[in-house]
Amino acid sequence: MKYNNPVILSDYSDPDVIRRGDNFYLVASSFNHTPGVPVLKSKNLVDWKIINYVFDKIPFERFKDVCHGDGAWAPAIRYHKGLYYVIIPFPDEGVYVSSTDDIEKGNWSKPWCLIEGKGIIDPCPIWHKDKCYLAVGFAKSRIGFNSCLGLYKVSCDLKENISGDYKIIFDGHNTQPTIEGPKFYYRNNYFYIMAPAGSVKAGWQTCLRSKNVYGPYEEKIVMMQNDSSINGPHQGALIDLKNGEYAFIHFQDKKAYGRVVHLQPVKWCNDWPLCGRVNDELLGGTPVLEHDYLINKRTSYNIPVSDDFKGDKLSLIWQTPANKGSNWYELDNGLKLNCVYHNDEAYNALNKTPNLFLNKISLYSFTVKSLCILNLKNELDEAGLTYMGSEYAYICVRRINGNNHLQLRKGQFNSNDEVIYDYIYNNQTIEFMMKYSGPNKYQLGFNGTYFKDVFTATPGRWIGGKYGIYAKGKEVGGHALFQYFKVRKVKACEN
Repeated sequence: MKYNNPVILSDYSDPDVIRRGDNFYLVASSFNHTPGVPVLKSKNLVDWKIINYVFDKIPFERFKDVCHGDGAWAPAIRYHKGLYYVIIPFPDEGVYVSSTDDIEKGNWSKPWCLIEGKGIIDPCPIWHKDKCYLAVGFAKSRIGFNSCLGLYKVSCDLKENISGDYKIIFDGHNTQPTIEGPKFYYRNNYFYIMAPAGSVKAGWQTCLRSKNVYGPYEEKIVMMQNDSSINGPHQGALIDLKNGEYAFIHFQDKKAYGRVVHLQPVKWCNDWPLCGRVNDELLGGTPVLEHDYLINKRTSYNIPVSDDFKGDKLSLIWQTPANKGSNWYELDNGLKLNCVYHNDEAYNALNKTPNLFLNKISLYSFTVKSLCILNLKNELDEAGLTYMGSEYAYICVRRINGNNHLQLRKGQFNSNDEVIYDYIYNNQTIEFMMKYSGPNKYQLGFNGTYFKDVFTATPGRWIGGKYGIYAKGKEVGGHALFQYFKVRKVKACEN
């Protein structure tokens, strides 16, 4: 029985994974999108489902606005003495921690600050002999340098920074440029740090090891692209499979599809974890496109792509690009999106609009249909369907001078949006449509017909493209009731 990579064709950037018993739990970056830091569960490292998020809102006031690429960067997940911890770097604010005693139910604590300050990223703890240490990377855009790894000594409950400042334990400028994303492990009297270097799109996996937590650390490249089609391969997690075997989860940057998740076998050679296919122990491993299941257990776990809006809670597939307002939506025989006003900047540029309900791309090629009942009461009330990236397009109905206007628009970050087509449309229902025909191309349409315009799907800021629905306005009263959001796989066209 074989699996194919990526095991998650969806944007779960910077994955970290732990095993507890027969279960595996994964966390990933969410950046400015909320709810934040998704928690996924698997029984076999191949089939995954979303079980909750660590927080509903980013705990800083500025995230009422859209702050592309900021927010929750690469988190780590660990278990220690009855508690699950997720350690989350906010690159402009500091390192925060949340915990729970029941990961299945969630009920994560409000994140508390462990380390305050800019540019400290990719934190990962390790507990050893009643002490706790935190490995970190550095964001040059915030702190002025990178290509190094640092170490803090912290309290075992992750509530106190004992050391005060970090100590540099590895300088990668000469041999491992842009090293980041450290993940800490201990095995056979060695401290191990798995960390990517090079770059997100063209880098490799490095392993450091030392018998002293402060070093000096030996280094070895344990996986690189070599002759495979898997570029990167980037940041991830070394996972103990309980039977003495190990696996490695990492991401690959796949443009508009995002940073998708791959699973690699691990072979220990001279106490080095070589990842992927190993032809020569001196050269490390090569990522595989397929492999025998590492855990021979099939499950029905999956990440849904469609929504019929029938429950009393919003599906976990939906995120918004800023903290949600209490008046944005309600579930009432569908998803009722109120025509909420944020500010003029957000009204003129959809990428600045916080109240977008967005889904991750999860299929190579697919179609979307979403039936909407319009109740646009006020001038400039609007509802629509969008693909969102650094460049984007959307189809919408806007109330102008007492009439509904069907419009096709496009935009890009840092500019106002442009109207391509405008028609009078006074029907009260519309089925918005999108056809994503990879690689990275899509069209928009309505009521069974697509516009001829073909748009290029671009990634966002550190994320893949997203697509979804919205409503907005300038006065209270109008809304749009979405009856369904149907996503259907079509003939695959891999990127």
